Amino acid sequence: MATINMILQGKGGVGKSLVASILTQHFLESGKDVCCVDTDPVNATFAGYKKFNVTALDIMNDNDIDSRRFDQLVELMMALPDDSEMVIDNGAATFVPLASYLADNDVLGLLYESGHQVNIHSVITGGQALPDTLNGLRSIINTFEVPIYVWLNRFFGQIVMKGKSFEEFKVYQNNVDRLAALVRIPQKKKETFGKDLENLLTSKITFQEAQDSDLPIMTRQRLKMFWNEMKTELVTCGM
Repeated sequence: MATINMILQGKGGVGKSLVASILTQHFLESGKDVCCVDTDPVNATFAGYKKFNVTALDIMNDNDIDSRRFDQLVELMMALPDDSEMVIDNGAATFVPLASYLADNDVLGLLYESGHQVNIHSVITGGQALPDTLNGLRSIINTFEVPIYVWLNRFFGQIVMKGKSFEEFKVYQNNVDRLAALVRIPQKKKETFGKDLENLLTSKITFQEAQDSDLPIMTRQRLKMFWNEMKTELVTCGM
């Protein structure tokens, strides 16, 4: 059985490509075979990682899914070897049409019948984007009957609304049995850790490549600390 990890969220700029890169690095370090796909037609950030050998696949035709191109993605999924992982980074522009296409064609059911596991990963972020990311999560919960991993990204602010934390939100309280895990991205100082991580993402290099580079010693130290904490969190969440 292979596992397909789809990153879905209708709000752009909240860290979907970060999640895709983190998952890929974690799986590779765990000794897994990993197949990576980037379907973002606007910002194919994930495809920029040379280390991951990402397949860039534009599945859109104007504002709708191009069925012929999507069929290529399904073929890639069906051909996955046992015990392998696929990571699919989907852009905000593909969110609504992709979710509809997956549901209308029962693609996840097809994959399940073939023996594949499908996990959906969605990002919730603090700050102004919080309401939009919550709406995206609600849409996913209402559309799909698969394990859903919620990534809490506090880089843009605390995930708090009316004095309540995420675990007190109705979307969590009403669907806690549907959520596989809450994955907390380590919260660090923006001026140091945050800047280092932002530069890492812009350069599209892995945490290991950063350690092997000529980056300043303390930059490498902070990135190492972040990555160790992130890996511990992923293991705790069962990944």
